Amino acid sequence: MIWIGLAIVVLTFYLIYKNYEARLVLACSGLIMAFIGQVFAGSSTTVSVAVDAFVKQLVNGGLVPTIVTVMGFGYVMTYTKCSDHLVNMLVKPLTHVPFIVIPGAALITWVLNIILPSAAGIAAAVGVLLIPALIALKVRPVMAAAAVFVGTWGSVVSPGLMFNPQIASIAFKAKEIPSADAMIVIMQEALPCAVGAVVAAIVLAVICAFLKEGVGSTEITKELPEGEEIQKDFKVNPIKAIVPIIPLALLVLASKQVGLLPTKAFSVPVCMLIGTAIGIVVAIFNKQKVGDVSKRFCRGAGDGFCDVVILIAAAALFAAGMKSIGLTGTLVDAMKGSQSVAMFAAAVGPFVMAAICGSGNAAALAFNEAITPNAADFGLTVVQLGAVAQIAAGLGRTMSPVAGGVIILAGIAGVNPMEIVKRTAIPVILALVVVTVLMFILN
Repeated sequence: MIWIGLAIVVLTFYLIYKNYEARLVLACSGLIMAFIGQVFAGSSTTVSVAVDAFVKQLVNGGLVPTIVTVMGFGYVMTYTKCSDHLVNMLVKPLTHVPFIVIPGAALITWVLNIILPSAAGIAAAVGVLLIPALIALKVRPVMAAAAVFVGTWGSVVSPGLMFNPQIASIAFKAKEIPSADAMIVIMQEALPCAVGAVVAAIVLAVICAFLKEGVGSTEITKELPEGEEIQKDFKVNPIKAIVPIIPLALLVLASKQVGLLPTKAFSVPVCMLIGTAIGIVVAIFNKQKVGDVSKRFCRGAGDGFCDVVILIAAAALFAAGMKSIGLTGTLVDAMKGSQSVAMFAAAVGPFVMAAICGSGNAAALAFNEAITPNAADFGLTVVQLGAVAQIAAGLGRTMSPVAGGVIILAGIAGVNPMEIVKRTAIPVILALVVVTVLMFILN
């Protein structure tokens, strides 16, 4: 049974790598393993139990409201152009300080990705502004694209990322944290990830200097992307630029670690709805229809449920299938008593999967559903193990030549995605080592 289960898992991730629909592949694999476990091994985790695991995620009161409201808020910020004002406000000053443009571009992208937690979305929003500006400073286009791409993992500390609410829910069930609050998880991840981001930015700057691809290294031999002239004349409205930050600021102020606002009154959904309400006010001043803003929010919420919640549910079904066929128990037994093995598996598995197929979501979700609840058996906390898995997935994506973000940036810069990845690989590998070690030491 174990070997059959392992073969199914390998085939599952191979199909995901080949760009088959991840939700369908995970769900089908989970059902097949659950059926085999029920019929041939007499497992207590039957097909009906596995389906129940799927359904429970669809109505998860801590997970679903967080994801759909964050996605809805993000769509509203895009529609009202508030996100454009924020990006322009942060990016433009870099062009006046040439010697920090490479690490600065990486860190600004990383911070913006926390607020707007879509790697491809932030790559497009920042890339269309920053890459032409860097090329104008005679930075080689491939390095300009790499500087933006290496910052597209900031979403790992965003309350809108699917993993943080998931880890919080698991940790709460394990009685490790007082409530299923994603901000508790984020506060434990924040410092290690911030240090990792700085390390990645500095290492990329060193690589840039070694390859002589920085400011003044080349002549401008290609036309800059269309629309650059418009961006040069873009007038930042500070009020609009601040709006996307408001929900994140409220969440930090209401976190147990800060405590300036009542935690229960300012949950993630509440803060996102406050931000959306402010977005509606902005839309009114923009002479945009309030009804259209509402439609954008609903579309974002719907896409969040479709793209994120159902993926999480499919991963839960897959994990139930692994348990039914006996694979989860075998993996747990293999890692029991060895912190180093568990941490290595959490870091390397999702990282490699993400680097290969451009998304580590499926691997990280499956790992967190199947292995992370058993963190205590390895002498680790749920947050440590789960956070390392999801951070590794984000970093692995940041050195994948097939990730959506790198393809967008390669198109803007007019370069080969593989050339970009060659420059981001060392920075993100070192960042993974730093973050994993710090998560182990500090938490």
